[in-house]
Amino acid sequence: MDFAAITALLSVCGVISGIIIGWSGRTRAVRLDTKEEARSDAMARADIEYIKRGIEDIKHEQRAQGKRFDELAERVTRLEESQKSMQKRVDHFEKAKGRV
Repeated sequence: MDFAAITALLSVCGVISGIIIGWSGRTRAVRLDTKEEARSDAMARADIEYIKRGIEDIKHEQRAQGKRFDELAERVTRLEESQKSMQKRVDHFEKAKGRV
């Protein structure tokens, strides 16, 4: 074999090994990208679940506050009615006291 054939053979081997090494590097990069993307998606889903739980807690607390507000409004209404009745009795008592 002459020198040109050996050089050509070595060049072909170099190109083939370069292709193989490049392909394996690309495959590794794709695999790592896939892992990173999966990790990122999992973190996003966990964050979304945390936000959902927070919103549910806020809704629950808002319902409880609404219920307490309704109860308080009912008590205020009863107190106003009671105060009105008491004022009528006081007015009646003052009129009766003024006549005696």
